[in-house]
Amino acid sequence: MLFEKQTYIERRNTLKKELGTGLILLPGNNNSPANYPSNVYKFRQDSTFLYYFGQHREGLTGVIDVDNDTEYLIGDDIDIEDIVWFGKVDSVSEMAAQCGIAKSLPTRELGTLIAKAKAAGQKIHFLPPYRHDLQIWLMVLLDIHPRKQKEEASVALILAVVKQRAVKSPEEIAEIERACAIGYEMHTTAMKLCRPGISEQYIAGTIEGIAYSKGCMPSFPSIVTMHGEIMHGYPSTKPLEDGRLFLCDAGAETNENYCSDNTRTIPIHGTYDARQREIYSIVEECHDYTLQVAKPGVKWWDVHMSVCRKMIDRLKEIGLMKGDTEEALNAGAHAMFMPHGLGHMMGMDVHDMEGLGQIYVGFDDEVRPNLTQFGTNCLRCGRRLQQGWVMTDEPGIYFIPSLIDDWRNTGHCAEFLNFDLLETYKDFGGIRIEDDLLVTKDGCRLLGQDRIPYHLKDVEEYIANNK
Repeated sequence: MLFEKQTYIERRNTLKKELGTGLILLPGNNNSPANYPSNVYKFRQDSTFLYYFGQHREGLTGVIDVDNDTEYLIGDDIDIEDIVWFGKVDSVSEMAAQCGIAKSLPTRELGTLIAKAKAAGQKIHFLPPYRHDLQIWLMVLLDIHPRKQKEEASVALILAVVKQRAVKSPEEIAEIERACAIGYEMHTTAMKLCRPGISEQYIAGTIEGIAYSKGCMPSFPSIVTMHGEIMHGYPSTKPLEDGRLFLCDAGAETNENYCSDNTRTIPIHGTYDARQREIYSIVEECHDYTLQVAKPGVKWWDVHMSVCRKMIDRLKEIGLMKGDTEEALNAGAHAMFMPHGLGHMMGMDVHDMEGLGQIYVGFDDEVRPNLTQFGTNCLRCGRRLQQGWVMTDEPGIYFIPSLIDDWRNTGHCAEFLNFDLLETYKDFGGIRIEDDLLVTKDGCRLLGQDRIPYHLKDVEEYIANNK
């Protein structure tokens, strides 16, 4: 376990106080077969279970009986046949004691425990499951069909978990900094390898190997591509081509599953040409502007819109956009170039707690998502920032040929876009710069002791010195 026993006790006590009543059901994850039962994917524990119980073993469930102030760790001890293959591990009762729980039960008794709670009229709180095996398990346990589980999940529990997990403790920040250190090595290695003839796949495999060797695993499948205009451009076998841009969006998870997430866009030639420099400088300015305006009490919605406003002004200067900036912003014309949000929460999940429902994680009664406007509907957070939050800062400018054609054919936002000039950028690709920032008492700061080069001159200098 990453933290002392008292940390997990206090987290569960806070959760009990926040909910006030009911029985909380928090299953951990099971092993997931890749192609047959004994050949499994690398195990990844459920983040919320890990947050409250700290144990990485598969097949565990945590139960918190708020009304009776009783907690259980539920699971089965491994038998001698498993010991032969996997070695001896702590018993469930030993793991329960490690995280400050007095009672443990075998899995077969969970149904009885739930039946008693139902008979006593207790509310059963559970989070929306995201794995099919747990959806089936929940259907058997609570008699709720998987199609209804998301809507019947406990909103009170979701909000309580989000409230706790969103604010990172100093110990959690230190662990994220460790993930950032691994991310630094991943990205600087990609920069050293970035040259004509090297394949996207080779670079992706090399940097993900760093994540596995230094920590638990990559925090998400690495986006490693010459097609930066594709939001999730996963690596292909294609060799890098001289003169094009290379986008690398990658991060690491530590052994305790805290994440990093960075993006760099690198000239394969080693230096940016005039057109690339022009667009890159706009993204660079937007990235740094976020650091000026993000602070506690400011709505992330307003940070996002301020950055988009600056982007529009700069794109107008070079002729790609036109018209009134505020009208263009309100119409969503900037989404031609940046069809995603400025950033997302990050922690144990690289998109922290996204599985609980983005409407609960990133929004509240004050700030509601705009799901009707292209681009704005991808904004993952709009709430007022709080000290201790970790957010990504990831502005980008992309030239997506199909989107250019679609908007030109329909006339969408034609009063704000220079389609003739846009046509000449269809071969450009895309540029994104992403870093992880911590909201501090008075503002924010970038995480990571070592800064992955991102300023134009720093990138070119690093490549020149590491050929």
